[in-house]
Amino acid sequence: MSDIVFIRALRLPTVIGVYAWEREVRQELLLDLEMAWDIAPAGVSDDVADALDYSAVATRLRAFAAESSFELIEKMASELAKLVMAEFSVPWLRLRLCKPGAVTEAKDVGVLIERGKRPA
Repeated sequence: MSDIVFIRALRLPTVIGVYAWEREVRQELLLDLEMAWDIAPAGVSDDVADALDYSAVATRLRAFAAESSFELIEKMASELAKLVMAEFSVPWLRLRLCKPGAVTEAKDVGVLIERGKRPA
């Protein structure tokens, strides 16, 4: 299986940062997520029960971010990846988490991580 289900530019309002002022405000992170998933069953059945429910994934990630308060984007990315893999049985994912405006001279900064074993 080499199928990928993806979510692009998901807005995640959260408390993130190491500076005192960052602990007092909500900032918006942007998430790109690619998840290994066998789409063949849904492609045959046309039944959402056979698909990876990307709406449910997005809703869960937004809820997690809203309740979270991390200092480092690295920690948040790691926790988001663990959540997706555990709660949605995703065997592999690539997650890009960006913090727009963190460096004034850059459009955004962030991390790109992969977790799990990508199926062949």
